[in-house]
Amino acid sequence: MNRPHDNRVSTFYLRLPLRTFSLIVAALFSGFVPQEMFAQTSTSSPCRVESKKFEGWAAQEMSNQWVKVTIVPQLGGRVMQVTFANHPYLFVNPKYKGQYIPPNSEEAKKRWINYGGDKIWPLPEGTEDEQHWPGPISDLLDDGDYSFKILSQDSTCKVRLEGPPDPKTGLQYAREISLGGKSPQISFHAVMKNITDHLIQWSVQSVTQYDTSQVHEPGDFNHEFRAFTPANPRSAYLNQYHVRSGLSDDPSFCVKDGLFRLHWLSLQSEVWVDSPGSWLAVMDGSAGYAMVERFHYFGGAEYPGKATVIFYKNGPSVELDDRGIPYINSSGPENSLHYMEAEVNSPIVRLQPGATYALDTNWFPTRMGKEFQSVTDAGLVGTSFSASSGPGGVLLSGVFGVFTQGKLEARLFDKHGVTIASIPVQAVSPTDVVDLHRVVKVPAEAARVSLHVIDQQGNDQGSLGEALVFLTERSS
Repeated sequence: MNRPHDNRVSTFYLRLPLRTFSLIVAALFSGFVPQEMFAQTSTSSPCRVESKKFEGWAAQEMSNQWVKVTIVPQLGGRVMQVTFANHPYLFVNPKYKGQYIPPNSEEAKKRWINYGGDKIWPLPEGTEDEQHWPGPISDLLDDGDYSFKILSQDSTCKVRLEGPPDPKTGLQYAREISLGGKSPQISFHAVMKNITDHLIQWSVQSVTQYDTSQVHEPGDFNHEFRAFTPANPRSAYLNQYHVRSGLSDDPSFCVKDGLFRLHWLSLQSEVWVDSPGSWLAVMDGSAGYAMVERFHYFGGAEYPGKATVIFYKNGPSVELDDRGIPYINSSGPENSLHYMEAEVNSPIVRLQPGATYALDTNWFPTRMGKEFQSVTDAGLVGTSFSASSGPGGVLLSGVFGVFTQGKLEARLFDKHGVTIASIPVQAVSPTDVVDLHRVVKVPAEAARVSLHVIDQQGNDQGSLGEALVFLTERSS
């Protein structure tokens, strides 16, 4: 099919600087596109906020070139979906799609309307006194109708959601959500406010329901879904974690190599971790996607039940019958659903009348396979960085997921720790698993190498790892 000539193409070339135009011409004739051309012409798409329909709800969508954040203000200010590179992360309950059940309605009384998504809750939970939240339950905090306001929509998009005052807890919730135009990072600023005339104390909790279903096998769960957070070497818990509900020896949980590890099995349980590590990671090994949630850890602060991180697995539960014999209870509509809650807790805070406290968290969606070693400032490490001598130089290898688009840079140090060279390695993007396998020539005095991520603006985003260099054949 013949297409009409588009004058915008020629206009584009006329507006380019002479140097960039020359590079493009050279690329057309040689078949080679110089890397410096990309550095001059690539720009990040701006972020935007738009009204949308999502699963029948009136929603607001924040987006940039990598990620879409779908918010339904009416559902307690919930983030109902996060989609990165066309991959949806969050669980959306099919039972309630497109519905809204007001917390003061007869249908909602003494129930929890589990819509899914991500929200904020108070802790501690319980019914013993007014300083415990009898949830999860339908109330003004969990699913009241939140107002929505766009605060900015330029280089950074920021929106504010504000909920109704809740006289039972004495709290009012608000949250600000931010998304820039240069990376898929999502930032949350969750605020709790004392609306009473007296002192109260609460913890604020970020609660995120991740979808653990098997996409290509309806009804089955994802057998390659995992979660991680640093274990506490001085843990207050016997096993460095505490199973609050479910089997105490649930095979889903273990501590290995300094990490609490969860391998999702369809068995109901809730586990508390007093992690000091300031991050948790969730990985879908089947699809090859991961999400890192970062938060601030306050050493010495009082956390609810001593837990900084909580994981809840939905599924059948082990119960006792009338004769005291255990059995698997798989009845009920909730047990046929597949989701996992990743919960980040703030310290318990004493709030004077009118006072506020904020929990700040940052999410980093990226790609990763089934292997996992650690989280750094720059990304995830699936296979640790290594540098080994080989024909023609040093082989740099490792598997990573990065948080921003840019390039890898190898920094070489001598035995005294002095920087002797910086070598560009390869371009990287959050949308691709970085499978590094590159031979580089290094100076003879090189003793150590670190691998850094440099973003498109030339900023150092941190290291993915370091390795010693052992050269069998020294070359410069």
